[in-house]
Amino acid sequence: IMTMILALEATESGKASLDDPVETSEYAADMGGSQVYLYAGETRTLHEMLIAIAVGSGNDASVAVGEYLAGSNDEFIKMMNEKAKEIGMKNTNFVNCHGLHDENHYTSAADMAKLAFYALSVPKFLDYTSIYEYDFRPEPKPLKLWNTNRLLKWYDGTDGMKTGSTSAAKRNLVCTVERNGLRLISVVLGVDVVNGHFTETMKLMNYGFNRFEFAGLYQSGDKIANVRVGKGKIDTVDAVAAKNVGITKMKGEEIQLDTRLDVKNYIEAPLKKGDKLGEVVVLKQGQEVNRVDLLVAQDVEKCGFFRQFVKMLRTVVLAV
Repeated sequence: IMTMILALEATESGKASLDDPVETSEYAADMGGSQVYLYAGETRTLHEMLIAIAVGSGNDASVAVGEYLAGSNDEFIKMMNEKAKEIGMKNTNFVNCHGLHDENHYTSAADMAKLAFYALSVPKFLDYTSIYEYDFRPEPKPLKLWNTNRLLKWYDGTDGMKTGSTSAAKRNLVCTVERNGLRLISVVLGVDVVNGHFTETMKLMNYGFNRFEFAGLYQSGDKIANVRVGKGKIDTVDAVAAKNVGITKMKGEEIQLDTRLDVKNYIEAPLKKGDKLGEVVVLKQGQEVNRVDLLVAQDVEKCGFFRQFVKMLRTVVLAV
């Protein structure tokens, strides 16, 4: 999960691209445990490597990606631990990026939940963890990957995240499911029964969906406000919700929800789709309980000097 987060954030910041070639070192190719059988010198795109990690739990792919992003495995481990601190994971220490056993490599269920919650905010993350099967190597020796998270098929609404197992840590699953606007995260660690990590996860999810529901006010992408644009080719732009707007509540609970807009009423071009314009604040019985970002709905180019001059004259004429 952490390796995928760092890789996808690198693509978002422009430091990497999903089309970048990632070469497999001898060290990466020699990784034990779960792997996709990369050979030393084999080059796959970062996109393919992320599929190998998300679907095939490829330890070899994880190391190859880490080395590509940071230049060395040791430097990548530093990046992982720095990110863990940023997220607020107080009882976690990474010494590798593949999860094989080491006494100094540890975490907690609470920290894994924080990591999972953060991962949900990373663009494209769920696009990878929701893939169930993938033809990773069609020839000469065909290799089809099947997602190790069987709940993608067994439990409706599952779209992530990751399994993991060693003889010491036993069977583990960090999972997320969304139904009717309500998204839940569960963490199950240390199960010694075959498929037990799936069974226990479904119990937790059933508990959550039976007792809680999402009270929605707006859906992701809904227009919430309209903002005036200066020096742009258009005069206004829509502000849309970055995600579903509402709160999680107990089923049957009677509540009164309202919203307040904290949004700019004027902004100058150029603007990019996804730029933040403000926030919609959710109020429960008058008390703030949630905030959701409002984003620019479309790109807005800056208009040329002549057009700005014409618009200024029109404004002056209208004022007169």
